Formats: sequence, C-alpha cells, structure tokens
Amino acid sequence: MVICAWFGILKMSRARSHSRLRVNLLLFLVLVVLGIFTFLILSRTLGLKLPESAEMNRMNLFQFQPQGNPNPNSNYSSVEIGAGPYHNWELFAADYRDMLQNLKIFVYSDVSMSNESSPFARIFLPHPDPFNPNIGNYFSEHMFKHALLRSSLVTQHPEEANFFFMPFSINNMRNHPLLHSETSISNFVKQYTSRISLEFQFWNSSGGADHFYICCHSVGRDAASKHLGLRNNAIQITCSSSYFQRLYTAHKDIALPQVWPRQYEQVVNPPEARDKLVFFAGRVQNSQIRKELLTLWENDTSFSLFSGHPPFPYKEGFRRSRYCLHVKGYEVNTARVSDAIHYGCVPVLISNYYDLPFANILDWSKFSIVISQGDIALLKSILSSMPKQMYLNLYQNLCIVRKHFTWYTTPRNYDSFYMTAYQLWLKREGRVVFHAFGRDIHVPHPLNYLLVTVAMLGGAAAAGAYALGMIYDAFSSLAFTALAVIASAAGAIVVGFPILEPNETTVHTPRIDSVGI
Repeated sequence: MVICAWFGILKMSRARSHSRLRVNLLLFLVLVVLGIFTFLILSRTLGLKLPESAEMNRMNLFQFQPQGNPNPNSNYSSVEIGAGPYHNWELFAADYRDMLQNLKIFVYSDVSMSNESSPFARIFLPHPDPFNPNIGNYFSEHMFKHALLRSSLVTQHPEEANFFFMPFSINNMRNHPLLHSETSISNFVKQYTSRISLEFQFWNSSGGADHFYICCHSVGRDAASKHLGLRNNAIQITCSSSYFQRLYTAHKDIALPQVWPRQYEQVVNPPEARDKLVFFAGRVQNSQIRKELLTLWENDTSFSLFSGHPPFPYKEGFRRSRYCLHVKGYEVNTARVSDAIHYGCVPVLISNYYDLPFANILDWSKFSIVISQGDIALLKSILSSMPKQMYLNLYQNLCIVRKHFTWYTTPRNYDSFYMTAYQLWLKREGRVVFHAFGRDIHVPHPLNYLLVTVAMLGGAAAAGAYALGMIYDAFSSLAFTALAVIASAAGAIVVGFPILEPNETTVHTPRIDSVGI
C-alpha cells in the first residue's frame, strides 16, 4: 500500500513543481505516522480483546491435569498444556470462560410437562434412569438434557437466550408405541416444530437458526426431513456425524461423542501393563471394512480381533491393549471411540467421512491415529513401527482429554456437556480470530468483518484508483494515501505484521476461524 501511495504521488506531481511534491510527500509521511499511531491505540483500547497470557492461564492448571494417570510420578503423568492435545489452549480457555458467563439457553416448557397431561410426555421429559445400561448407545442423547437442566446456562427469559432447545428425544420416540416408525417420528417432529413457530415468536425471528435438538439414534437424521426450516436451519447435535451422509451439514450441525452409560473410571492401566498391540470386537455383518479387517488380521497373535463378543470381559480388551480400533459399521460413529478414551487405549479411527467431536478444539492427531479405510492392509506396519515415545505422547494426551468425553447428571467443568455447549457458543455469531503480534486477537462482531473488508477491498480500491488514472490532484492523492494507510493498518492485524512485538523474528501467518457465517 505504501508503494502504491508513493507512485500515486509521483503521478500526481508530473506537471507540478518540486515544492508541491515535497508538500505531498510530507503529508503522506504524516498520514503514515498518524495511521500507525491510530492503529496502535485502537488495538490496545478499542474492541480488540486480547486473551490472557499463557502464564495467567497456567495459574488454573489444577483444572487441566490429566485425569486417571496410574502413577503421578511417572514420566507420562504431567503434560505441558502448550504441547498438549489442543489446537490453541489459550484461545479456547479464554473463550470458554466467556461462554460460562454469557451463554443462555431457553428450554421449551414441554420438558416439564406431567405424565398425566399427555400420552407423549415421556418424549420430552428427562429419562428417569439415564445410567441404565439398556440405554446403550443413546446415553449421550439423554445425558445432555439432564446436564442442561442442572446447569447455569438455562434461562427462564427467552428474550435473553442465545439458543432455544427443542427437548424431544428421538430415542424415546423410537421406543414409544404410538410413534415407533420413522414416518410417524418425522410427522410428529414436523407438527411439533410447526406448533412452536405458531405459538412462539422466537422461531420466526431467526427461521429456526438459533434452535437445536439432539439425537444419537440414526433415525434422527430423517426426523427433521419433513420440516424445511428444521432441516435446513436448525442445529442438529448428533452422534451420527458423517459429512458424507445426507441431512448432516458440517458447518451447521454439531458432532456429539457417543458414550456408553458408565461411571467415570479414575485409574487407567499404564502403558507397561498393556500386553496386546490391538483390540477390536464387534459385529461384522453390516460392515465390509470390518470383514476385510478380520480376514487380514484375525489370526495374528499380536491382534485381539473378535467377531461379536470376546471370550473375556469386553472392557478388559481396552485395558490390556495399546491401540483399540474404531471401524465403521452401519454408521461412521460407534461408542468404541469413547470406550477407548475412557480406558486409556489409543483410538485407531478407520472410518472415512467421520466429523469427529470437538475437532475444532482438540487436535485428534495428538491422541489418536486416523487411517483411511483403503490402507487397512498397512495397519500392522503402521502400528508396529510407531516409536515408543510417540506412543507415550499419544497416551499422555489421551489422559488429558478423557474428561471431555465424560457425562455427569450435574455437569462439571470441561465435561462432555460443556464441551458440546461450547460448540453452540461458537455458532452464536460469525467470529473472526486473528493470530497477530504473537498472540490471538478476538475482534468483536461486526468489527471482525470490517477489518477483513478494509484490508482486502481497501487496498484493491486504492490500487484500482491509481491504475485508472483517478489520482490527478492534491486532494485525490491525500484520499488515496489515507485509504492506503487505513488498509495497511487493517492488513497488519489480519496478517500479523509484528508492530507490537519488536523482538519477534518471524511474521505469524494469519489464522482465521469463521464459525457460523
């Protein structure tokens, strides 16, 4: 921009005296200095929120210690957060605290109806015994509702709510004698959504974009199919998060971890107590990739692979193995991922198109191994050649993330409920976060859009004006220079030009997280 402004002044001054050129050059330099100082003041004081430093965040380390480590004195029992399983811990922790203070969710009153008031009451009511093993794969669907109703995020004032929860349960509908079929379920959900839009103003004010429902049953995808607003606008929080499947939209919907009902296990087996390389047990009838897996490796003594139930307790397979396979079945998701995490077994994900839970917060490559279904023949070679230190790194990061895949009826900090709520928080508005000056800068809405627009279009407009010969007098030259300086200042934030960090030797590349735009 500075170079373009300089050429603009030169062009303007072709038919003018040298004194006029000196005047314009002086004005240009003054504007540059003023622009830089204005930018510095704005970045320090107006709307540019700098998250707390790493040192301040580490004062709360007691919240983030790996849970369930077998030996606090072992060399894999403590992990520095900065090198842990997060994309950017400092940014996440700061924004998470904002969420706890500001996120508000309104729950439609159907959740508190009495059983006598309607034959469909139990579709909306919290499950009376969510830890019942018979709930199985649908545990997360019920636990989210329990945790939400016991959290501080619920508001009784819908006008202050960021989101609106539609509390029907797909799993309960599936087991309801009047609604068992998929057609009946989709008709019921359509009628319920239509009633909400008629009786309340909140749906119509956003077209349903701030409404959400939750499901872990595969039928949940089709439940919204008959109501266009629910299907296209509302947020689906689902375990079946395949971005290859219809009716799941990755940028709109939220992936939910599928968890089996169990109490949290405080202690996991250390690496030296794991004598098996690989463990998998499950049905193969509905999965070609599982059939191929057993054909290749069932007779390998370092693998513990079983079609159906193993001859020993299922959880022992996870406790005794270093790696546990999650292999696509009918859906991309199964509870084996959270089973492996719960028991400290490094997950090996063989499930193409799986939109992994919390993937915008957690770096799954730091605590799991992802293998394409087409590379299953290389499975043993990949796992056997894994360096010991790399495995230990995966294991210790796994110990850190265990808390994020655990449910409680009364939610706890950073558990599955709050991690899922944070995904909603990210969708409350379009947000742009810049990594500039050696730190993350959160620019509040709508200044985030303004910065990007000025940086991109301001410079282009200035350069275009020069190219078209629109700069021909002192006034246009001043306007051109001012526009170039403003665009350069905005671009400095976006690109991360190290004005505020004179000791930095590298220029940080931009990192822009656009959520819900």
